[in-house]
Amino acid sequence: MSGGVPLEEMAAPGRDGQIPHGERSAADLEAVFDVPVRISVVLGRAKVPVANLLKMDIGTVVELDRQVGEAVEIYVNDRLVARGEIVLVENRLGVTMTEIIKAA
Repeated sequence: MSGGVPLEEMAAPGRDGQIPHGERSAADLEAVFDVPVRISVVLGRAKVPVANLLKMDIGTVVELDRQVGEAVEIYVNDRLVARGEIVLVENRLGVTMTEIIKAA
């Protein structure tokens, strides 16, 4: 996987045979490599009264709360994990991560 985050070297297990929490290797994660996750990119949001929503038709423009060029939010399974920029890749939209959000 290109562009992946390198994993730190695995620590030796403690005397009780347990590996300290947070100290894992890629081999420890092998069982979940094929688990699908949903990635969502949020371009922006808008609040619209139902009356205006019912008036919308093809070609209606919905103004979002973001400016052109402003970072978009990247979610994995509904959890904010990064911010990034929209890019064009062979006539398809993509996103490049510019900031990783640390877990709280």
